[in-house]
Amino acid sequence: MPPKRKKQSNYIGWFIFLTILAALAGMGYLFYLWQETRQERFITYKEFGIPIPVHYGIHGIDVSRYQQRISWKAVREMNVEGVQLGFAFIKATEGNGRVDPFFKRNWEKSKEAGIIRGAYHFFIPNRDGRTQAQNFIKTVELEQGDLPPVLDIEQLYGVSADNLRKELKEWVELLEEHYGVKPIIYTNADFYTRNLQGHFDDYPLWVAHYLQPHQPRITREWSFWQHSEKGSVNGITAKVDFNVFSGDSIQFRSLLVP
Repeated sequence: MPPKRKKQSNYIGWFIFLTILAALAGMGYLFYLWQETRQERFITYKEFGIPIPVHYGIHGIDVSRYQQRISWKAVREMNVEGVQLGFAFIKATEGNGRVDPFFKRNWEKSKEAGIIRGAYHFFIPNRDGRTQAQNFIKTVELEQGDLPPVLDIEQLYGVSADNLRKELKEWVELLEEHYGVKPIIYTNADFYTRNLQGHFDDYPLWVAHYLQPHQPRITREWSFWQHSEKGSVNGITAKVDFNVFSGDSIQFRSLLVP
């Protein structure tokens, strides 16, 4: 009898081993399929240092003081197998009174280099929306062909979602009245789902999400997708956020300040 139990034990051991082996093989195959799908949607260029979505034709970056002094001519001239950076969102203001120290230079030099520019405001929810709007308005003079103003919202700063939306509404309405164009709202996919979903749907959305290869994880229509925060660009020493526009050149032009 003991030898029989030993034989049964061996069978069980082999069964467990083969089951684990089959599971690992299945996982490996699924990973292979995921990689194949990803390669269809992304191409990694060593010059940019990141995978670039291939199904979008209009690419751009966003910058602030963290990128320091930028050679915008080098940014514009960078061309990697037909992929060029055609637009840039530039940080202008933050909260009630802060102005990015590199904004003025970036704003002027990007235009001189022929890059379509846009200015953004980093919104602080526990500060008055009207005062923040005035900070942006007195700092940024938009011209024909510029991108609409952008409101960057990423955290609640201890306020409720209702109060956040109240102050956001104040900001975007004042900006729309002043510039005559609807502002763009920037946020990440999770923050949007928790705090903004179902609100501000008539405003263009710029969404940050780095975990999907073909589009951000969001259900509503979006205009811009920030797909990476680790890109490399000629003329900039620091890492840079990379973005794509969701439509074609005609749709892109229709979004610009008339």
